[in-house]
Amino acid sequence: MPLDRPQWPAGWLAWWATDDYDVAREVLQRGVAALLCLAFVQALLQFRPLLGDHGLLPVTRFTEQVRFRDAPSLFHWRYSDRLLGAVAGLGVVGAASVVVGLPQAGPWWVPATVFLVLWACYLSIVNVGQRFYGFGWEMLLCETAFLVAWLGAPGVPVAFGVVLAARWLLFRLELGAGLIKWRGDRAWRDLTALDYHHETQPMPGPFSWHAHHLPRWWHRTEVVGNHVTQLLVPWLLWLPQPLPSVAGLVVVVTQGWLVLTGNFAWLNWAAIVLGAGMVSDGVWRALLGWLPLAPAGAGAGPGAGPGADVTSGVPGSYVVVVSLVLVVLVVLSVRPALNLASRRQLMNASFEPLRLVNAYGAFGSVTRRRDEVVVEGSAAAHPGPDDWQEYAFRGKPGDVRRRPPQVAPYHLRLDWLMWFIPLGSGGLLWFERFLVRLLEADPATLRLLRRDPFDGQPPRWVRVRLFRYRYTTPDERRRSGAWWVRREITTLVDPVSLATLRGTARR
Repeated sequence: MPLDRPQWPAGWLAWWATDDYDVAREVLQRGVAALLCLAFVQALLQFRPLLGDHGLLPVTRFTEQVRFRDAPSLFHWRYSDRLLGAVAGLGVVGAASVVVGLPQAGPWWVPATVFLVLWACYLSIVNVGQRFYGFGWEMLLCETAFLVAWLGAPGVPVAFGVVLAARWLLFRLELGAGLIKWRGDRAWRDLTALDYHHETQPMPGPFSWHAHHLPRWWHRTEVVGNHVTQLLVPWLLWLPQPLPSVAGLVVVVTQGWLVLTGNFAWLNWAAIVLGAGMVSDGVWRALLGWLPLAPAGAGAGPGAGPGADVTSGVPGSYVVVVSLVLVVLVVLSVRPALNLASRRQLMNASFEPLRLVNAYGAFGSVTRRRDEVVVEGSAAAHPGPDDWQEYAFRGKPGDVRRRPPQVAPYHLRLDWLMWFIPLGSGGLLWFERFLVRLLEADPATLRLLRRDPFDGQPPRWVRVRLFRYRYTTPDERRRSGAWWVRREITTLVDPVSLATLRGTARR
């Protein structure tokens, strides 16, 4: 008898498998693959100047100090910029193949294998990425890549346990963010958080200025809506359909608003993919009657029509492997579940190095003022006040007349870390090395910027100043055309030369 023939009683498999989530499988697999493709492209474009052999935080120094079992990565074996390029290139090709549906044309284990390779490759990058990869959406992408590997392929019914695991992921993502806000900054409880957030968020978008100037009553409504969406709606995921579908669609709509008003890399897009993946085929059929889905009642398993039989399409190997994976995920879920209930809730934390079941959260505190680091250089031997020219970053605010750009789902890692400097984040050795690269006119580093005022030539000096930024009022905007008003607070780094900085950056 072939290995992949069902070996279990049909009645048991009718509860193990379901064909009511075929659309969800396509949404989750292709959506996650698209985000992985983008993430690997970013690694090709940004990893080398940030973390490569000549990077700001070289991988080789990290792997000398951190054990493999604490941060499993291919690059513990060896690192080179060429190997990084091969890993990221493999990731781009593999993820793109899922987006167009090539692995899904094979048996269930083909897309599973592709996703596991993608997961291992991206985990290898994240686990050595240090501060530049220390964001919640990195572990979210690792977790989702591993999870969607077990959704199988068309022609094989989806394991309902994997559907529940996807709900558990979205539940932690949304409820974790809601709880960290409610337990954290008082501004979330007195409904004033969005009086500040649109202006002070790490990377404003092209519509953030407009969102900031909406009426105060609307900002209060936004906060109430956030609490409802993140503290109450996730519980619908554990009720019978169509309520999980309703919860997923609410997440899609609310995350769409966040896409319009900010630049949070692929965090919101990952939540949108997960939200759309909560919608059952029956609900899609009701919303979009033209979808070529099986008629109502043709499904099987929880949430499908009664009396249906999909057991003949469930390979025995699929049942065994996925069941074992689900047991592992249940065991690993204990600490994240306890974290949700804890008054000392951790935000964006992994409890094991493979990042399979994580804790999520965002903006437990809201910044009231926006301070921006401005980096300047001068080619003059003895620079005066008019001899300094400002380096322009791709995403973060600089020129007050430049409208904040739409960057997400792309992630500008250098720009994001610049936002943390005024907040007093420790470990700024990377920033000292960044200033060294500017004085060296390092081409790879300069490509991370929007404009090099010295056209590739090394300046003699650099300095760093701190400015307080605020949005212009509508009247100021009409008169000046500027999006921001800024005033200098202090000088963070006095003019320094290459010889001076090289000594400190070698530490």
